[in-house]
Amino acid sequence: MTIAIVTDSTCDLTPELLAQIGVTGVPLYVLFDGKMHKDGLEITPQDIFTGLKAGKKTPSTSQPSPAEFAAAYAAALQTADQVLSIHISGQMSGTVGSARLAAQEFGGKVTVVDSRSVSMGLGLRVLRAAELAHQGLSMDELVRQLEAAGAKADIRFTVDTLDFLRINGRIGGAQALLGSLLNIKPILVVKDGRVDSGGRVRGHKKAMADIVDHVKKYVAKHGSVRLAVMCTPGGEEYVREVRAGLAGLTFEDMGDHQIGAVVATHAGPGTVGVTLEPVTV
Repeated sequence: MTIAIVTDSTCDLTPELLAQIGVTGVPLYVLFDGKMHKDGLEITPQDIFTGLKAGKKTPSTSQPSPAEFAAAYAAALQTADQVLSIHISGQMSGTVGSARLAAQEFGGKVTVVDSRSVSMGLGLRVLRAAELAHQGLSMDELVRQLEAAGAKADIRFTVDTLDFLRINGRIGGAQALLGSLLNIKPILVVKDGRVDSGGRVRGHKKAMADIVDHVKKYVAKHGSVRLAVMCTPGGEEYVREVRAGLAGLTFEDMGDHQIGAVVATHAGPGTVGVTLEPVTV
């Protein structure tokens, strides 16, 4: 029995990589400058940040419709027996709800999973799902392994400013105020499907050191792990600093990834972070 994988654009895997591993990506949308743009296809984070500097209004984001998911499922089921559809946390977006509505049309052939994560947290789950599906695992076993990986997965990141998360309702106003004072850098995590505080440090260098130290502790705890590094525009130098700090550490390197337009709308420029998962769950 063959299983096709469907995800959404907040996995922050490029369309080219998704095509290479045989996964269908359904784009979310960014409403910016009076137009609706498909994430990953019609707008980039740099487009947004350049526009904001020019005085354009802060963009908003929206989920795909059930009809868009239904079309993706119908296409996938032309060559597969079942579909696993894995998506951004339902605590962050209504995307998984749209997927579940669409799945009802297919008589149990579509299984929808809430990753309870975002960006490369979802991305690593998608890559694992594609590997497991290729190995011929059953749907039940595939979902079990994804849930086990999710229970041990870890995202840790920092942002240049909490203003974007505050404006878009992803973090409380009081925390945003704290982040703007005295060069305090917030350390953020994804916990229970939401962005939460992981602490705060004074200055950029200590923020990078915190991320590196966290990776080292995770590797020491879990042994063989997968690591992906992600950033928005303005965070490229931070990625180099994190990579330098990880020199000599052994892990399965899943590469550096640009955070897509939808997630970047909420995170802002100069965001950098890491996603970690055990290789074996």
